[in-house]
Amino acid sequence: MPSSDSLLKRPVVPIAGIEDAESTYEALVAHTDPAVCRPLVIHVVGDDETDTRGRETLGRFESLADADGMAVDTDLSHGDPIAETIIEAADSVDASAIVFCSRGGSAWFDLLAGGVRTSLLAKSDIPVVMLPASEK
Repeated sequence: MPSSDSLLKRPVVPIAGIEDAESTYEALVAHTDPAVCRPLVIHVVGDDETDTRGRETLGRFESLADADGMAVDTDLSHGDPIAETIIEAADSVDASAIVFCSRGGSAWFDLLAGGVRTSLLAKSDIPVVMLPASEK
């Protein structure tokens, strides 16, 4: 079984919006060394969304990472289904894992309620890691 250090070395980190970028970054940095982790942060643009919102979302994560010295690659993607777009991005960079942050509440509810997250678990050939939301 891979160690948490190796799982978080080159993760693909999908983010849904600015608030998610902030909470996901906080959760990721709480579990890894920013000098060692080099995530590919991906935002998949939905039908009702503009590229501008996606760029702002990725930029927020990147600015937080820059402040801590974490190198980040970003990907603004268009694709449907979203989970398959994320998995393709993970395959393209030989990702160590797909990592996302819990949105709070019950972990089981969070897992069951997220259609994209459930699809990632069912379809991904690499580990899928759900980090707990950071306590503020």
